[in-house]
Amino acid sequence: MTSVVFVCWGNICRSPMAERVAAKYFAEHGLGDVELTSAATSREEIGNPIDPRAVRELEKAGYDASNHAAHQITRDEIDACDLVVAMEDIHLERMRDIYGGELPDHVVLLTDHDPQANPGDGVPDPWYGGQDGFVTALATMERAMPGLADAVRTIKQS
Repeated sequence: MTSVVFVCWGNICRSPMAERVAAKYFAEHGLGDVELTSAATSREEIGNPIDPRAVRELEKAGYDASNHAAHQITRDEIDACDLVVAMEDIHLERMRDIYGGELPDHVVLLTDHDPQANPGDGVPDPWYGGQDGFVTALATMERAMPGLADAVRTIKQS
């Protein structure tokens, strides 16, 4: 089974949001058999649910926001997944530390698949601001889904 893990700092905002957006998008576009998870690069939020502000945006847009507990990504998880999708460059740096060296080619930024993003752009961290940041993060994730789905289809065909 093809697997994708979304990664952010604490695994309570962006990465679980992206996981839920992908679950709905993939199910609606013939990729419902892809295993989706999310993880943190830090240990700060281990076991915590999705941030209530993220839950609000997800549910308002028709996404499931239930049953989540934050966990930290491991080297084994990076190796086991077909695609590891980071929210911004700092997560790539933190995963390099966790991994113990250069990351494999299957580790990418979500915004690599956003047609409106510039190379290296990340999904801005909404945690430090108000609800508007979660609206912006969700919009970025939704724009990236068609390109991400194409990447997953390519992986499945190889």
